Amino acid sequence: MLTARPSPDGTPGAITAEAKPSRILAIDYGRKRIGCALSDELGITARPLETIVRTNRRNDLRRLRDICRKHGVARILVGHPLHMTGEASPMADEAARFAARLQKELHIEVELVDERLTTWEAERTVAETKSSSRRRRASLDDVAAAVLLRDYLEHRGAQSPAARAEKD
Repeated sequence: MLTARPSPDGTPGAITAEAKPSRILAIDYGRKRIGCALSDELGITARPLETIVRTNRRNDLRRLRDICRKHGVARILVGHPLHMTGEASPMADEAARFAARLQKELHIEVELVDERLTTWEAERTVAETKSSSRRRRASLDDVAAAVLLRDYLEHRGAQSPAARAEKD
């Protein structure tokens, strides 16, 4: 967004570009549950948010729309479960259709992101943090979504011009 900032004496100032902080929602899509994770407004950190137990398409979309509105989500990542060879599985095709439906219904940018090994890493993370036995027995879908989001944010940060300049 471009805005004109007045100078201290009240005369028109320079036009500056302001980036409105916004959050990214990551989704670990499944037939029974949808794991959700959320970034902070600056897109630096990722945290598990909740796991939605699926009921029907309309209710699932309504609940995701509510999350997006409540948290100011500007982008959604949907995990794309590819085989280790990189080939699409039937579940990957289903996740891609879900992502397209989300974009159409919510009018928010949706991106498919490779999610290979996120559930395995989520299980390892919960075991290493010595979480309560209740957490270990619960669904790990939201933690898997947080792993997906963290990897995305780290990769995006490594690709930014500022990050490349720091390395030099």
